[in-house]
Amino acid sequence: MIKMICLILGGGAGSRLYPLTEKRSKPAVPIAGKYRLIDIPLSNCINSGVRRMFVLTQYNSASLNAHIKNAYNFDHFTHGFVDILAAEQTPGDFSWFQGTADAVRQSRKHYERHDFDYMLILSGDQLYQMDFEEMALWHIEKKADLTIACLPVNARDAVGFGIMKANHQGYISSFIEKPKAEQLPDWVSDVSPAYQRRGRIYMASMGIYIFSRKAITALFDSQPQATDFGKEIIPAAIQSGYRVAAYPFDGYWTDIGTIRSFFEANLELTDHIPAFNLFDRRRPIYTRGRMLPPAKFYGGTQVNRSIIAEGSIIHARMVDLAVIGLRARIGENSVIKEAIIMGNDTYQTLEEIAARPDDIPMGVGNNCHIEHAILDKDCCIGDNVIIKGGNHLPDTDAEAYCIRDGIVVVKKGAVIPPGTRIM
Repeated sequence: MIKMICLILGGGAGSRLYPLTEKRSKPAVPIAGKYRLIDIPLSNCINSGVRRMFVLTQYNSASLNAHIKNAYNFDHFTHGFVDILAAEQTPGDFSWFQGTADAVRQSRKHYERHDFDYMLILSGDQLYQMDFEEMALWHIEKKADLTIACLPVNARDAVGFGIMKANHQGYISSFIEKPKAEQLPDWVSDVSPAYQRRGRIYMASMGIYIFSRKAITALFDSQPQATDFGKEIIPAAIQSGYRVAAYPFDGYWTDIGTIRSFFEANLELTDHIPAFNLFDRRRPIYTRGRMLPPAKFYGGTQVNRSIIAEGSIIHARMVDLAVIGLRARIGENSVIKEAIIMGNDTYQTLEEIAARPDDIPMGVGNNCHIEHAILDKDCCIGDNVIIKGGNHLPDTDAEAYCIRDGIVVVKKGAVIPPGTRIM
């Protein structure tokens, strides 16, 4: 039995995902219609037999805390838990989390009382499916102090990751965090011909680590001022002679760090055989059970290559290449194309709508056209609204919406008056 605990880092402000992170933390951002980003690492842990998990939070964590509390409850026989560790000021330390390593260090008093030999450290904003037991066995086989999951990336992506070089035995000899473009020629790795043809010749850290307990304790003790794993702890471990192993990963993995990457990752889930398989019964994705009714269509809606979450009521003329979230309401003759509609947190009853005839109901109204856009939860879109994103649109910050990389993002709870044109 492998005695391993997991710490999931969820404390970042997520500024690049704004406005989706304006009122929630990044791991709490909805994905794939019915899940939240935090469900991905938690599900990977559960599917890998890791039952003791801590989620480290700091910014806008209320909705994340509520989701975890409502979704992840273990029985007394598994001895499993998902505990939330919020950044806290103490008499000896008045600072919040200053980085990834600092977040783990400040949590020592909470996790050190548990019985474990290995610590798994994950990010709360990535989309992938991985067997952490296999990675732990690799770590043990290599007699490593630290193992880093890695995969090849191209030059465009390499400047945004920690890049490593490993020897033929699988041990990392050098590591650099987010190298400059002119430094990349010195960091080319020996990869398979298939990766070479795609230009993926730089070995990048996935931000997934396994530390042996003694090693992380010693590193924290010897590096008391270090705040970041990639910039400080990992290079220090290599320079100090620790055995740092590279665990090669060959599956689907993407970092949900920007509006563009979030948008593309969601729409890729509608592929005929998506790279990230939500329908894998061996490795399911867990989330909060909401006991909602099935989705309902009325009025001859044409649906193609879309994900429709439960509880939706759709009268649209067309839904094409879209992700439709929980309790979404889409009015008659509307077109949803290449878009993410996150849905609503609650239903509005017919009586509530009738009692406020001058208000725009939650959801998308009649005769609307929504394309290349993201509608956050609880949006109220009036009739005859046209929202069409595209590369011709400059980045914009308005009261009710933002534009990032040509993608129009309507803010949570925003009201868009009838007849509005954003195009």
